[in-house]
Amino acid sequence: QSQVVESGGGLVQPGGSLRLSCAASGFTLDYYVIGWFRQAPGKEREGIICITNSAGSVIYADSVKGRFSISRDNAKNTVYLQMNSLKPEDTAVYYCAARGTHRCPYESNWYPGDYGGKGTLVTVSS
Repeated sequence: QSQVVESGGGLVQPGGSLRLSCAASGFTLDYYVIGWFRQAPGKEREGIICITNSAGSVIYADSVKGRFSISRDNAKNTVYLQMNSLKPEDTAVYYCAARGTHRCPYESNWYPGDYGGKGTLVTVSS
């Protein structure tokens, strides 16, 4: 079964860091762009950031610029979301998704793409 699975969520204090992982199984990430999305309580899901198969990135959410970054390790079939300087408003369920295209979509909220994960919860609180 082809799927992506997120991991690495948890409770972190404001100002702290977390690294989320998006691991693919059943298919190779090499030919897919990968996006990260999040849904905060009571809000709609939003696109955060996307990485192409050549490791170019597109940031969809202005609120994460300078704090979040995305990387990929094709050998491990995994994409990472590094989150620094976390704020309480970053609290959300974080999702990753894969889409079989060479460029990150212009529209930011393209979840679930071809493969969408079930999410991992990140809570930023003291």
